[in-house]
Amino acid sequence: MTKTITFAMMHFTVAFTVAYLLTGSLVVGGAVALVEPAINTVAFYFHEMFWQRRESKAVQPSSLPV
Repeated sequence: MTKTITFAMMHFTVAFTVAYLLTGSLVVGGAVALVEPAINTVAFYFHEMFWQRRESKAVQPSSLPV
């Protein structure tokens, strides 16, 4: 979960900077930076869960050569 939180902080900073540079508005930049990373962070969490499950299934003892 720590990885997800640090990703969210980085994403917030990038999203705010890009939105602010595109619009010149602190309000719009702030709104975009709050909404987009929040949604993306949740998506990232489930993305990581999917890949962890996929990788753990790939290395099961039954799949190893004898």
